[in-house]
Amino acid sequence: MKNKKLKRLEENLKRMQSALVAFSGGVDSTFLLKVASRALGDSVMAVTSSSPIHFPYEVKEAKELARAFRVRHITFHSRECENKDFIKNTIDRCYYCKKELFKGLKRIARENDLKFVLDGSNYDDLESFRPGKRALRELGIRSPLAEVGLRKEEIRKLSRELGLPTWDRPSQTCLATRIPYRERITRKRLERIEKGEEFLKGLGLKELRLRDYGDTARIEVNPKEIRILVKEDIRKKVINGLKRLGYTYVSCDLEGYRSGSMDEALTSTRSR
Repeated sequence: MKNKKLKRLEENLKRMQSALVAFSGGVDSTFLLKVASRALGDSVMAVTSSSPIHFPYEVKEAKELARAFRVRHITFHSRECENKDFIKNTIDRCYYCKKELFKGLKRIARENDLKFVLDGSNYDDLESFRPGKRALRELGIRSPLAEVGLRKEEIRKLSRELGLPTWDRPSQTCLATRIPYRERITRKRLERIEKGEEFLKGLGLKELRLRDYGDTARIEVNPKEIRILVKEDIRKKVINGLKRLGYTYVSCDLEGYRSGSMDEALTSTRSR
C-alpha cells in the first residue's frame, strides 16, 4: 500500500499543474523533485542557487541528479552576499537570504510560465528556529513536504524506497551558518570555512561543521566520529591543516554535531 502522505503529496503536486523547485540536491529537495517530476512531467523545472555561501560541488551534484530525473535544470547566481542586511549577520540573516533567493526564483518562474515556486522544507523544519520561513510566507512559496506532514526520517525512508542516492546524505546548510551571529559575513571567511570542511572530510570525517570564531575553529563531528578526530596522527593533521588556513586555536566540541548549535547562544542569552 502506498504511503498516505506520499499519495497526498502527489495529488497536491498534480493540482498545481506546473512548478519550479528550489533544488539544492539535498535529501529533501531531491525527494521533492523526484516526486514532482513524476506528478508534473515536463511541467516542472529545477533551479539551483550558486553563490559563495554554498559548496561548489553541490551545484555539480544537483545538475547530475536533475539530468538523471530528466528534469529541466538551470543554475541561478543568487546575490545574498551583496545584501547589506544579510552580511550584518543578525538573527534574521536567514530571512534576508531567503527573501533574496526566492524573489529571483519567482522571477524565473514567471519567465517560464510556471504557476508555483516550491521549497523543500519538511515538517520538522516548522518546529525549529528558521527566520527564513517568514520570507517564504511573504512571497507565497509553497512547501509541499511540510504541508503533508512529512518528517525528515520519513523522507529518508521513502527516498531509499525510491532508490534515490541522497537517502542517507548528511544534512547540509549554507556556510554562513558557521559564523556566530552579529559577526560580519565576508567572502574570505566563507572561503576559509569551505576549505576547512573539505580538508576535514578528506580525513574521513562525514558529518561535521567547522564553526568559525575568527582566530578559533570549533569542530563539530558526529559523536561517533570524535574518536577518529582525536587519534594522534589525525589530530596533528587537523591542527596543522587548520592553522595553515589562518586559525590560531583549534578545538573539538565534545557535544558533537547538532543542527542549529549557533542558536544555542541565543537561548542562553534570553534565559539570563
